[in-house]
Amino acid sequence: MLLAIAQIDTTVGDIRGNTLRALQAVGEAEAAGATMTLLPEMALTGYPPEDLVYKDHLVEENLLALEQVAGACQHLAVVGFVDRADDVLHNAAALCGNSRVLKVYHKRNMPNYGVFDERRYFEPGEHEGLFELGGEMFAITVCEDVWAPGPVAEAADAGARLVINVSASPYHAGKGAEREEMLRARASDHGVWLAYCNLVGGQDELVFDGRSVVISPSGEVVARAASFAEDMLLVEFSTQGRLGAPGRSEEAPGPDEEVYRALELGLADYVRKNGFSDVVVGLSGGIDSSLTAAIAADALGPEHVHGVLMPSRYSSEGSVTDATSLAENLGIRTLELPIEAPFSAFLDTLAPAFRDAEPDVTEENLQARVRGTLLMALSNKFGWLVLATGNKSELSVGYSTLYGDMVGGFAPLKDVFKTRVYELARWRNRGGEVIPAACIEKAPSAELKEGQSDQDSLPSYDVLDAVLEGYVERDLSCEAIAEETGYDRTLVDRVCRMVDASEYKRRQGPLGIKITSKAFGRDGRMPVTNRYRG
Repeated sequence: MLLAIAQIDTTVGDIRGNTLRALQAVGEAEAAGATMTLLPEMALTGYPPEDLVYKDHLVEENLLALEQVAGACQHLAVVGFVDRADDVLHNAAALCGNSRVLKVYHKRNMPNYGVFDERRYFEPGEHEGLFELGGEMFAITVCEDVWAPGPVAEAADAGARLVINVSASPYHAGKGAEREEMLRARASDHGVWLAYCNLVGGQDELVFDGRSVVISPSGEVVARAASFAEDMLLVEFSTQGRLGAPGRSEEAPGPDEEVYRALELGLADYVRKNGFSDVVVGLSGGIDSSLTAAIAADALGPEHVHGVLMPSRYSSEGSVTDATSLAENLGIRTLELPIEAPFSAFLDTLAPAFRDAEPDVTEENLQARVRGTLLMALSNKFGWLVLATGNKSELSVGYSTLYGDMVGGFAPLKDVFKTRVYELARWRNRGGEVIPAACIEKAPSAELKEGQSDQDSLPSYDVLDAVLEGYVERDLSCEAIAEETGYDRTLVDRVCRMVDASEYKRRQGPLGIKITSKAFGRDGRMPVTNRYRG
């Protein structure tokens, strides 16, 4: 048996496009001599379809698509889809062959944590996915089924030599290694081969990393597909479930590379799947806008990235020269739109209302809002998607301007702490300077008043990020964070209060790519009106 694992990039709701991609994958696999082709979880609808599954016509189209794919399968294929049985929906996988659907398996374990809401939509299955081929027993499982030990153990007890898992497993930093460790444990604990096919691509804030694998009964990774790219992995088995020809095994990316590639893929797919071709980003000469521009140029090609310099009366000379150097290094086009005239006009207009008030953060925020207005005007005129450049540290504590620097259609760094921003910038420069050293080394500043520094308002970012990691990602109490870090309790309390008070801002910001175990939004759902203090 030649097994083909086809990790494809699907689009939620694009039944026709997903079907064509599935047909192409099956055709390529059968042309290569594959006996069986695996496609990811919900390959026909895309994952996660969310409330689209409440549209009966979408479910019906996906069922017709399954018939079309099955009709093209001369050999075997396992295809993820949404099934409807007895007026309830199931997350399902179909075994197709001989131009028809041979067997349907309903996912038994419904994840309902983090980014998952499957109990909202699907009923769990009740039967094992066992089938026989060449006198040997095999089993089909779907995603979460393999994270729980039960289904694999039951398949092994029934005599299955190979357990297939079709999956849509969202990425976060380190997830690929965690997942492989789990799969190795399942295979070795129960003495079975395990063939795992994962989805690849970006869907809103989620990224699926692919990295499909085949695991031997001893727990060895014998074949691994590419990470963050479509790929087809061919692995040969004997009828006794032994490995034939050695499988291809792609090297797993390192910690910084995998995060960078997740951001790159997430941005590229968001832009492409939502019908944009170009993006625009405000370039301040700072580290956040520089990294955002670099990711965009790598993801889309520099010809599709437009940088806008918007200096003010408070901008340092370096903010312009560093942004210009970055643009030259990346090969992106730039515009320079100074904001002094519109900023002065706002001040003049507001002068009567503000005549008895001292200047404060209001005037600072006006500059950010002028810049946001200019970027959105370019978006409206030319159809460019505005990329917000804020990072997770700033968004956590509200160190951002609503309707100003938070303006945008997508925020690539939304789930990236500031300390990680620096690490990624240095990684991007590993082969030579692309992001100017000055952008990395200078003290971070919004440059909205004379001599301003981020640390005028915030703790140093290494301190801030340690507190945020405990409070935002691990839900620790302020007391526990202070004890764990040794930081002053007053400082910890202040940071935590800033996080709580900024939820209303985050609710109005753009989507961003999830790269941590707990991202704001779908992953961490906090009330805006909230008096709990812990």
